[in-house]
Amino acid sequence: MKELLEAVRAGRSGDVPGLLKPLAPAERKVLLAELKDVRAEVRRWDWDRWQERGRIRAALVVAGAGCHTGAAAAASWIGARDLRDWRDLPYPLILDVLSGREPQWLADVAHRLAGRNSTPQDDYRLIHELVRLAKCPVPTTDGYVYGWAEAAHQPGGGLLATLRADPAVRILVPRLFETPQPARQLNWYDDPDNPDHWPSALSSLADEGVLDRAALVDACVSRLLRGGRPGELRFFLVLLRRLALSPTEERARVADWVGMASDGTSTVAAHAQSVLGRIAEGGELPATVLAQMSGAVLFRAEKKLVHAQLVLLGRALRRDKDAAHTLLPVVAEAFGHPDVGVQERALKLVARHLQAQDDVLREELSLSADMLSPAHRSAAVAVFGTMDGGQDPQSYDEILPPASEPSPLAPAARSVPELVEDLLVLLRAGGDLSLYERTLDGLVRWTHREPEVLAEALRAALVDRWWLDTSARWDRDTRFSGHPHGVEVLAAALLERVSVKALHSARVRAFVPDTCPHAGLDGIDRARLWEAAYFVRARPLPFLLATPTWRTGALEPGELVERLREYRRLDVPAGPVDFALALLRVPRGGAGAAAEAARELGTTEGDRLAAWLSGNGPALPALDSAAVPDPDVVEASVPGPVQRPAAVTRRKLRETRERLAIQREFPRCFHWLGRSQHSGARSCHHWSGGQAYWSPMLPHDREIVAGWLLPAVTACAQEHLPGATETLPALAEMGGPHEPAGPFLHRAVALGLGARRQEDRLAAVDALLVLAARGHLDGGLLGRDLAESVGQGTVKLNRLADSARTAAATGAYATTWSVLSGALPGLLATGARPRGLGEILGVAAECAEHCGAATEVSGSAGTIAGLAEVAGRRGSSQLVLQASRLMTALSHGTEHAPPETAENSL
Repeated sequence: MKELLEAVRAGRSGDVPGLLKPLAPAERKVLLAELKDVRAEVRRWDWDRWQERGRIRAALVVAGAGCHTGAAAAASWIGARDLRDWRDLPYPLILDVLSGREPQWLADVAHRLAGRNSTPQDDYRLIHELVRLAKCPVPTTDGYVYGWAEAAHQPGGGLLATLRADPAVRILVPRLFETPQPARQLNWYDDPDNPDHWPSALSSLADEGVLDRAALVDACVSRLLRGGRPGELRFFLVLLRRLALSPTEERARVADWVGMASDGTSTVAAHAQSVLGRIAEGGELPATVLAQMSGAVLFRAEKKLVHAQLVLLGRALRRDKDAAHTLLPVVAEAFGHPDVGVQERALKLVARHLQAQDDVLREELSLSADMLSPAHRSAAVAVFGTMDGGQDPQSYDEILPPASEPSPLAPAARSVPELVEDLLVLLRAGGDLSLYERTLDGLVRWTHREPEVLAEALRAALVDRWWLDTSARWDRDTRFSGHPHGVEVLAAALLERVSVKALHSARVRAFVPDTCPHAGLDGIDRARLWEAAYFVRARPLPFLLATPTWRTGALEPGELVERLREYRRLDVPAGPVDFALALLRVPRGGAGAAAEAARELGTTEGDRLAAWLSGNGPALPALDSAAVPDPDVVEASVPGPVQRPAAVTRRKLRETRERLAIQREFPRCFHWLGRSQHSGARSCHHWSGGQAYWSPMLPHDREIVAGWLLPAVTACAQEHLPGATETLPALAEMGGPHEPAGPFLHRAVALGLGARRQEDRLAAVDALLVLAARGHLDGGLLGRDLAESVGQGTVKLNRLADSARTAAATGAYATTWSVLSGALPGLLATGARPRGLGEILGVAAECAEHCGAATEVSGSAGTIAGLAEVAGRRGSSQLVLQASRLMTALSHGTEHAPPETAENSL
């Protein structure tokens, strides 16, 4: 036993079977307890001993497998995640120590290993050999099937021969169609005809009679009907085609093809559509079934499918004129399709097959004609006669979200359990400003009220946090001094897991180097956390001064005065960082009554607040809008805007006096606000993350924050760096009711509308609509920014078209038109028309048709330079067609009311 234990500790797994076999059951039981101790010891080792730990784990799993007498315990030991790493299990050694067990026991272990959630695929070879030794039925769990598929498809070929010789192939092949995700090896082929790839191998086995062909067809159809991502369904569709269904088999599955065509992925729906087309050509597809299928296919997003379905309907109508009453109402439903080309095809189809004497059907179809785009109104009148229904152009109403009202921040938790719940949500799922601020303030408040109760609750709820692990080798003071880890530093301070000395040192030396404003904002947040944690240990505060009043981050001056009054009553000095941040969150100037009330407090903080509210506080050049550079002055090699040399000289002269005042009245982490060069964001690497907390620190300086966000939003459009647009809707909600958005915010929204990810574009669309609802949007400025961004290659037109289409679909046609009409002259002015311009013109035409973009707004169609030239080209490309459509909408604009802009739509 001693020698075996030494072999395990030395990681000599190859020696374990020979040393283990002579041991009696009682000796193995004693040894098992020793192995468990070694396992627990190894689990606590740090990452720097990973090689030694890997060797010992291999020896442990072999020895433990041989020492367990119960099948369940043995399977649990072998499958334990902490006893394996990236290397495969030493399954030959495990088989060696288990080879003398009874077949029933081996079968039990094999099936238990196969039934585990995470390891059966990795352990396939071991399970397979156990099944062979036990001569028991093979497992059919998902993991075992994945492992079987991987083992069958080995490099070097021979798949067909391997499957043909496998006695379990009839049992396991049907399971390939039932797993949650298909085995990845099923799609490992370039040529489906290659006999060593899965589609051809299974179809060959079906031809040979090894597999039931009918069962394979049923399995393929069922799996395709179940749906999934296109890549997941590729194998099943290829196999179905390889099985080459006969016409009789295809006709027997009409309902299945209809389901695939309606809800399947593009490739699956196209295959089902082609099958149904063949059945229809043979006259064996009832008109009612074709109508049922068409009602779903005609509103799919794939234009090829929609066009093919209209062709299929046209052929059916030519073959059977009596089917018009069944099929034409379905065709008329396509009048509401978002693509005007589809509308036009559907209208022509109705016009071709609607009988002149069929007044009842004509009247029925005319009701659907109200859904047609205004571009097809004259053609619809020619088909249906006078149209009294539909939207009156004179009654167009712009639909915008309600103008946002200030939303108060939720108060701090009213009990310790509620606070702990908020903390757990924040730590494990993240949260917005409201949750962050109320949790931070709640920790401070309840530490002051009931520190023992809160400490006990935190100790029970945060048992899994790294800083509560007493056996860890890292130094908690060092790690918390480098980064506060959010509000965790307050919890760690209360539970005495970080020293007062470390917290004091961190808050005293909190300093932001001369890099970028993003580092400055992050530095303020960190310094605030360190300071709050320090006071948790040294002198608990009753509450925080800088907790916002509103969800935007703004703090009401009167509320701050009352908090300072309570501090004076309790004789509690304010935290320097906390008070400085509170000043940034109240408006500078214009609060006379609050300034007078602050002055009457008779405290240093009251006097500073009074001066700040009166506009006499120290100047902060970094937040001076006059110091923000022109957004057109951009250096190509620098992600953010830079200033001219003359401006730098003037700035340095002005800052000499201002910087001294800032250094005297503000903590070190705020001193960067005295250097206006931070608006340049040089040497910035904060292109993602943290933006959600930046704007609430400066709720009255949204244009400055928007300028600082430009590098991140630019990267969101050019690179795959998501999340930078999340804060744009919050910035749009900031600012007073009569404070228009500035050029930086417009530029940020323009770049966000062209972001790579759809989620980021949706955030920019939200910001656009909020600005329009509040009357802060300059559509022309935003349009020119968009055209410039497209010209520079920062924004792709297909992404911009998607954003514009989304904005218009909410009912904001006039707002979207005001933006696109400002962008089109710049987009059309370039010699080479950018790809996707036809999509933009299509959205612009749709907006002009809906809102009535009359000459009172656009002047005339000729006002958009280059539009007439594009519309006059020969050909039927999307670009030419949509340009002509827009020309028509603008030239007929006198029939419509003037469009409501974002300013007059309220």
